[in-house]
Amino acid sequence: MPPPADIVKVAIEWPGAFPKLMEIDQKKPLSSIIKEVCDGWSLANHDQFALQHADSSNFYITEKNRNEIKNGAILRLTTSPAQNAHQLHERIQSSSMDAKLEALKDLANYSRDVTFAQEFINLDGISLLTQMVESGTERYQKLQKIMKPCFGDMLSFTLTAFVELMDHGIVSWDTFSVAFIKKIASYVNKFASDISILQRSLAILESMVLNSHDLYQKVAQEITIGQLIPHLQGTDQEIQTYTIAVINALFLKAPDDKRQEMANILAQKQLRSIILTSIFLLQHVIRAQRAINNEMAHQLYVLQVLTFNLLEDRMMTKMDPQDQAQRDIIFELRRIAFDAELEPNNSSGSIEKRKSMYTRDYKKLGFINHVNPAMDFTQTPPGMLALDNMLYFAKHHQDAYIRIVLENSSREDKHECPFGRSSIELTKMLCEILKVGELPSETCNDFHPMFFTHDRSFEEFFCICIQLLNKTWKEMRATSEDFNKVMQVVKEQIMRALTTKPSSLDQFKSKLQNLSYTEILKIRQSERMNQEDFQSRPILELKEKIQPEILELIKQQRLNRLVEGTCFRKLNSRRRQDKFWYCRLSPNHKVLHYGDLEESPQGEVPHDSLQDKLPVADIKAVVTGKDCPHMKEKGALKQNKEVLELAFSILYDSSGQLNFIAPDKHEYCVWTDGLNALLGKDMLSDLTRNDLDTLLSMEIKLRLLDLENIQIPDAPPPIPKEPSNYDFVYDCN
Repeated sequence: MPPPADIVKVAIEWPGAFPKLMEIDQKKPLSSIIKEVCDGWSLANHDQFALQHADSSNFYITEKNRNEIKNGAILRLTTSPAQNAHQLHERIQSSSMDAKLEALKDLANYSRDVTFAQEFINLDGISLLTQMVESGTERYQKLQKIMKPCFGDMLSFTLTAFVELMDHGIVSWDTFSVAFIKKIASYVNKFASDISILQRSLAILESMVLNSHDLYQKVAQEITIGQLIPHLQGTDQEIQTYTIAVINALFLKAPDDKRQEMANILAQKQLRSIILTSIFLLQHVIRAQRAINNEMAHQLYVLQVLTFNLLEDRMMTKMDPQDQAQRDIIFELRRIAFDAELEPNNSSGSIEKRKSMYTRDYKKLGFINHVNPAMDFTQTPPGMLALDNMLYFAKHHQDAYIRIVLENSSREDKHECPFGRSSIELTKMLCEILKVGELPSETCNDFHPMFFTHDRSFEEFFCICIQLLNKTWKEMRATSEDFNKVMQVVKEQIMRALTTKPSSLDQFKSKLQNLSYTEILKIRQSERMNQEDFQSRPILELKEKIQPEILELIKQQRLNRLVEGTCFRKLNSRRRQDKFWYCRLSPNHKVLHYGDLEESPQGEVPHDSLQDKLPVADIKAVVTGKDCPHMKEKGALKQNKEVLELAFSILYDSSGQLNFIAPDKHEYCVWTDGLNALLGKDMLSDLTRNDLDTLLSMEIKLRLLDLENIQIPDAPPPIPKEPSNYDFVYDCN
């Protein structure tokens, strides 16, 4: 007969004594259980003791988290959180440097536990730490000269404890003084060689900017992007990640009314160019053999998005037909294309002649409104951004610009590719592809290395794509009625080239060369054949007959993936700090094993290293999206949309829950399908529908083949040996 669900068998340790095996009744108050344990070792004042996990976390057990105790867990009897906090509060004020250093080290370790953190904060511990940082007292400054290693470790542990305590969200960031901010900002330069201090200082600055509008203004006064850039030039990827995170925070939290002002300042001081030039130094990271960690990839993605978002103002600005400066840009486009000298306007005849000439040239330039091209730029998006791109192309790629304009001028009217209209629609398309104006996602890592290789990457991107558009137009032998069809093909070419993650704009250009219109047609035809759907009645009956077999095959694949397990990220207010946990299904499909990890694993994590267990029989339901407990408080902001789409939770017992945020959509589908399969429910994900269609199509095609008198072997044929030479290979390049 199985033991009652409320009884948990554990081992409890106490220094200097043999561990004690006992059964914990979860219905009894925690205080009475602690008293029982203390009585077993004849310890008085049981209210000064507590239980904690004996693993590396050392987290205290409270009434709120006691349900997480599992059978076979190892616990430790220790001093209560309040007692421990009080002792550490006194120890860090010790006059002995060795005692103070040891106390700060312990504080940095214990501060990860929210129960301890609450007690230490109640003792005004945050204020004590900030005073230690602010003052950096004269005594410490003197000691720094003679005890530099000790001082560095002391400051590192102090900042670590501060970061961990603030991470719990108990204390508001708005309470900190300018003196504290100045001190932290000074550490970014002063302790640049001390990696641990620099990391924590950057982490504090980022949290200040992200969590408080007032602190953003104060931090922006103390630290500039120019001061951060040198930290990108080192070889430590962690420092580079933290530095980019601070830069991203400064961009992201700039007030709306000052976004354009900030963009102008960046242009005036050429800081934008410096940033992108410095990011170019990261190419040794991007192109290195070692992989970029997920957080670095995310921060590069955020920087990419925020940099492109500086284009939003121009994208949403309509052209003013009465603005002479804006009209001069159109005149310049005409001048570069046709190199025509203006005739003097001293007579009405010459004015009329000039207007006629302008109208003719504007028609050749491909504007919709030949008389007043300024009217073409009143639609937003792309607004004035399209005109900016056209002028950049005309000035920096003048030969290509003139060739495109004159080439189309010599074609028949219906076959000419209108440069003006094409540029406007292409700019709009590129803004949609790069999601200009949208806030960055919290989980996306999809950055493109090529955008970090040029200080005017968007304009160069446009220049490559406008030449592609003209080339595709000729290959399709398109007419003006085919304009939308051409744009669809061009978009497909660009998207397919981007998916290969070219490392430079030149590589992107070469990828497009291999994606001609003919190649796109071949790819489309191949995809149509693979997705061919037979609608005849016998075929439909065959599909219905074999569908259960295919679904069972998909189910087994999903369960096998759950047995392999997946590493999930823990999201918190400071996303850049990687915290992971792993979950996998037992081979007999009866138990889910899970536990925290210090870092992302390279392979499968064995079951015995995952301390926590959840019987599948105890699972009550699987919920997704907004129904998840950890998504209840999430807002409807754009940056939360993707997190919402990847969230799912397992509900068990009365209030137990396991909350997940999948690393990507594929893992989300695999896990929700697998969990539904375990509960005997249908697998409804998009991935299942796609797999079902693909496998059904393959199975039907295989069964319809003429296989009479042909025996299909059970095992695949052996791979033949390599030839002695490869002289028969022809290099078409």
